[in-house]
Amino acid sequence: MRTELQRILAEAREQLANADTVEACEEIRIRLLGKKGALTEILRGMGKLSPEEKKTMGQAANSVKAEIEALLEEKLSAAKAAMQSAKLKAEKIDVTEPGKKFELGAKHPITLTIQEITNVFKAMGYSIVEGPEVETVWFNFDALNSPKNHPSRDMTDTFYFSQDKLLRTHTSPVEVRTMLAQDLPIKVVVPGRCFRSDTPDATHSPMFHQVEGLVVDEGITMADLKGTLDTFAKLMFGSDVKTKLRPSHFPFTEPSAELDVSCFKCGGKGCNVCKGSGWIEILGCGLTHPHVLQAGGIDSEKYSGFAFGMGVERVAMLKYGVEDIRLFYENDMRFIEEFK
Repeated sequence: MRTELQRILAEAREQLANADTVEACEEIRIRLLGKKGALTEILRGMGKLSPEEKKTMGQAANSVKAEIEALLEEKLSAAKAAMQSAKLKAEKIDVTEPGKKFELGAKHPITLTIQEITNVFKAMGYSIVEGPEVETVWFNFDALNSPKNHPSRDMTDTFYFSQDKLLRTHTSPVEVRTMLAQDLPIKVVVPGRCFRSDTPDATHSPMFHQVEGLVVDEGITMADLKGTLDTFAKLMFGSDVKTKLRPSHFPFTEPSAELDVSCFKCGGKGCNVCKGSGWIEILGCGLTHPHVLQAGGIDSEKYSGFAFGMGVERVAMLKYGVEDIRLFYENDMRFIEEFK
């Protein structure tokens, strides 16, 4: 048995001398010291020995076991150090090489324009409200004084889901929703997407954006509307910009007007942007029709208001010199990055 112990110790020394990984050390430990290992088998067989032999062989076996465990510990430490060194070497970063370039995104020009418009009105004390893009016919047409024979209600001009549900054709339905939901006075702007059955070309798109404005209070007049829009134009396009109102017609305002601003490219002298007129149309507006106030649950004898609505794409095209509305929706990063 003593000879067997010496053989196991010699075997352990030889095998551990060639072990250079944690896995190899573990295999040797199991083979020699595990539950079915060579040294464990010898210790189990010591029950047949006399008490004197047990004492002698026990001391010898424990000495061999202690030496093997010491050798294992030394080899494991060396193997773990080597593994850590190899890992660090594999993960080494060459700081002399150029780093990876991270491209920063850019806000879409439509987003920029909406933010710029709404920021101007927020500075004037307006709140921002939003409404659903899928609307009812009542909010989209009936409540806005558009009768059933109005051309915009044609099935070929509007995206209908059913006879009563459609994609909103303007942000004006939020005017009535706001009047029904908020206490007076009301002073809000409404940015959002709208949809009409237009064939895409340089100036038309089946999806577009609007910013609607609504003010309702006692004693609101056309003078309030003109002063508000004149202030907006100067803050949006420059302090030298002039404005004028031209008579127009909208079912939900009476009287109605179009707002023109002096061309901010030529200063009103006439150029290709303003088509030689010196003026650029940017929005429609007017005093809120009494029927619309009544649809919103407001006493039109006591209260009055004004509303305006502008196409965001049109403002963006004029402000940034974009000649084709389709560029806004082609997702060409070269175009969008120009607005960083």
